[in-house]
Amino acid sequence: MIVIITGANGFLGQRLSLFLNDKTISVIATGRGPCRIENINLQDVKYIPTDLTKAFETDKLILENKPDWVIHCAAMSKPNDCHTNRDECILQNVTGTQNIIDSCQKTGAKLIYFSTDFIFGENGPHSEEDTPDPLNFYGESKLMAETLVKNSGLHWAIVRPVLIYGKQLAGTPPSFLHWVKSSLENNQPIKVVNDQFRTPTAVTDICEGIYAIIQQNQQGVFHLSGSEILTPYQMATMLAKEYQLNELLITPVTSDTFPEPVKRAKHSGLKNDKAKNLLGFNPVSFEQGVKTI
Repeated sequence: MIVIITGANGFLGQRLSLFLNDKTISVIATGRGPCRIENINLQDVKYIPTDLTKAFETDKLILENKPDWVIHCAAMSKPNDCHTNRDECILQNVTGTQNIIDSCQKTGAKLIYFSTDFIFGENGPHSEEDTPDPLNFYGESKLMAETLVKNSGLHWAIVRPVLIYGKQLAGTPPSFLHWVKSSLENNQPIKVVNDQFRTPTAVTDICEGIYAIIQQNQQGVFHLSGSEILTPYQMATMLAKEYQLNELLITPVTSDTFPEPVKRAKHSGLKNDKAKNLLGFNPVSFEQGVKTI
C-alpha cells in the first residue's frame, strides 16, 4: 500500500509519517522545502517537496506515484494569520485541497482530509451531525474545503481533531503544553485561560485512528478527539502535577485577558462516540497522554 502524506514537515505530518512507516506502509511524505522529519530514514520514506497550491506540481506528485490513499494534513492553521491574510488562507486551505481532489480523481486515490473543530461555533462538544457554524475565517476556509471533499465523488474521509498534543519534534514550533512546561521549568509565572473548554487529543491516538480508517476502508466524517472536556488552565495544572512543577505559578484568567482579532468558541470540543463505535478508537486520558510531551 502506498500513502502520500501532505504537510509532512509539520507536527501531525511528521508523526503520521513515522507511525505509518512502522506499519510497513510505503509512505511518500511531502511538504514545502527540504525534509525536516525527525529521525526518518529516507531509504524507507520517500520525501518529495511539493507546492500544493500549484496544480501541475500536485498532479506530478500524485499521478507519478499513484497512491492508494492521500492524507491531507497541510494547511494554514493559525486563525489570526488566516484572518489577516485571507487570500493566502484560501490559496492554502481551499485551492490546495481542490488541486489534491483533481489529482485524486485522475488516479482513483482515496482521500483523508484533516479538518478542525473550528468549523463549529458554541455549544460544544459537537457530534459529526451537528450543523457547522464557524466563528472565524480559518474555520470558514476549512469548512469550504470540507464541502469540496464531500462533493468530490472520491472515496473520502474527513477527520476532525482538537488541540493536538504530544512530544515536540524537530523543526516544529512549541505547542501550548510545551510552552507551559518550559515556563514552569524556568520558574516563570504564566496566565492561562480558564473559560474555554476543549477536548485535547493525543497525536498517538490520531495516528491510530487514521490507521483504522485505512485498514477498515472507512468513509465519512470522524471526530478523532480526546474524551475529556478541559480548560487550558486545567490542562496546565495537570501537566504541572505530572512533572512535579510549581502549579502556583499558573494563574487562571478569562479569555478577555488576551484580546485577539478572531473570535473563538468558549464551549467547543468534539464527541468521539462514532469513532469509538466504528473504528475502535480508544483515546488515552489526558492524565496519561500528558506524560508523553
